[in-house]
Amino acid sequence: VQLQASGGGLVQAGGSLRLSCAASGRTFSSYIMGWFRQAPGKEREFVAAVSQAGTGTVYADSVKGRFTISRDNAKNTVFLQMNSLQPEDTAIYYCAADLRGNVNYRAPSGYSYWGQGTLVTVSS
Repeated sequence: VQLQASGGGLVQAGGSLRLSCAASGRTFSSYIMGWFRQAPGKEREFVAAVSQAGTGTVYADSVKGRFTISRDNAKNTVFLQMNSLQPEDTAIYYCAADLRGNVNYRAPSGYSYWGQGTLVTVSS
C-alpha cells in the first residue's frame, strides 16, 4: 500500500487542523492505521491508531481528548482531527499502515508502510 498524507500547515495555539492520509490499493480495510509524529531532535512518537473497521481507537495520553482518529474505508482514507492545538504539537505527522495482527501498534516497528509526512506548526 502507498500512503499520502496531507492537511498540515501553520495554525495558532488553540486552533484546529484535519490531517488526511489517502491509501492506494483495494485492501485498505484490512490495515490497521496509525498516526505518528516527530518533532525536531526527538524520536518518532505514537499519536493514535484505529482498527480495520474503525470501531476501535487508541490515543497517546498527550493528545487524548483533543485529537480524533477516524477512517473512511470506502474512500481509502484515514483522518486525524486535531483540536486545541498547542505549540508542543508542532511536528511532522506521519500516517502508517500494517496488515499484521498481534503487533505493538504504539511503536513505529508495528507498521510496515509509511506516508511521507505532513508538517504541522503551531504558533504561540
